[in-house]
Amino acid sequence: VGNLDDSNPSSSALHGVNEFITEAYFENHASLIDSDFQGFISKEIPPEFCEVLQDKLEPVPKLSISHRHLIGEGSHRRLSSSIRLEIQPGSKFTLPAHFCDAILVERLPSGVFADPFELQHLLQRGVFTGAAVFGDTNLELPSVRSNRSIVEIHMDIGPNILSGNNNGLEINLEVPLHARYAPLGENGFSRIEFSPPDLFTRCSFEGNSHKQSCIFLSTNTSFELKAGAVVWDVPCGIKKHTGIVSVVTFFSAIVSALLIVFTAFHYSDTTGCKNLKQM
Repeated sequence: VGNLDDSNPSSSALHGVNEFITEAYFENHASLIDSDFQGFISKEIPPEFCEVLQDKLEPVPKLSISHRHLIGEGSHRRLSSSIRLEIQPGSKFTLPAHFCDAILVERLPSGVFADPFELQHLLQRGVFTGAAVFGDTNLELPSVRSNRSIVEIHMDIGPNILSGNNNGLEINLEVPLHARYAPLGENGFSRIEFSPPDLFTRCSFEGNSHKQSCIFLSTNTSFELKAGAVVWDVPCGIKKHTGIVSVVTFFSAIVSALLIVFTAFHYSDTTGCKNLKQM
């Protein structure tokens, strides 16, 4: 059962059986900047990091995104991603069962956040083996006062998937999202674009003295070339209506105040007349 981590204000982790890749990034960075994060990934997960596995896992299962879209209406939606698992036919794997995880890292744009409580519910149901939200986890802040956040989700890739008979298998994954209060715009909508996620495969095996694991970064070049960005148009106020709304609000407040004063005096006079008649 996952528990929310309230001890660290920059992270909200739902602890499963996994450690999270992006947790280390926010230990050294106050906010999410794409260039800094890409540099962090290049440093923490270099190509030669997992040479030790090449004789045990040849070739490495590759992940790619085949389709992404938003589900639902209003300010609460789900970002659906279809992850394609590619394995060379006839490959033989010598690792024990349940040794690989598919890891999806969503670098959310400004204006949306993932609700850690909804993720916790999915984790408890066994939909994910691990899930965490890092970065700005203050759910009440509007877009102009909030920073970006990252969602990291882990899913188990069991031995049946890695049997060599399921090449091209797709895993559907949905991330629950909420829109923040958007700033004023020109046409009544604030456009939010989602970039392709970062995909990793983490495989574990028994070493000479202890359990070891390796992380492989997958690229989404083919998806980026074939599909456009996922777009969410969030309703917002219109700038040119600000003056009219302010005037109407001001006069409405004045009229309401006068009605309250008039009602109070009228009630006071009525009560006084009744008391005189009773005397």
